[in-house]
Amino acid sequence: MTTLGYIRTSTTDQSAALQRDAMDAAGITRIYADEGVSGTLAARPELAKLLDRLEPGDEVVAWKLDRMGRNTRNVLELIETITARGASFRSLTEGITTTGPMGRAMLTIMSAFAELERDTIVERTRAGLDAARAKGRLGGRPSKVDAKKLATIQKLAASGDYTRAEIAAMVGLSNATLYRVLAAVA
Repeated sequence: MTTLGYIRTSTTDQSAALQRDAMDAAGITRIYADEGVSGTLAARPELAKLLDRLEPGDEVVAWKLDRMGRNTRNVLELIETITARGASFRSLTEGITTTGPMGRAMLTIMSAFAELERDTIVERTRAGLDAARAKGRLGGRPSKVDAKKLATIQKLAASGDYTRAEIAAMVGLSNATLYRVLAAVA
């Protein structure tokens, strides 16, 4: 019997340190980690590797159930795949395990709550963005290019004396940002 840990973060700026610490505390050394991968995606490379090497008697452990996914159906299908291979699942935080009928029932309930939480977050985010748009505010980062910098870029580009890389360096932008600016005004 092997215990296999699974870690997932939804975005690349999230840290998996808390999940890794919990795995270490539980004595789990074989860990598969999908970092920066949404739980709504069914295809996750490290999870696929974990499932490929899964054998009867193994145990799959996650820090929380929502690390397995945010969609109830996908989570339940994933857990079914694990149990069909003769393995079990355990959540460290919720203390849920698939080794008994009560654990399987709680798993179904908890995965439904994880999906509800995700849907609520998405709904609140959309409502906030809509309210901001209604007030004339746009989301995202502030532009690095004001009207004066844009005029300078256009003048330098029109002269034909400089490469785009040279223009980007002169105005303090990355090449990618300069290309986006020039494409937007073209």
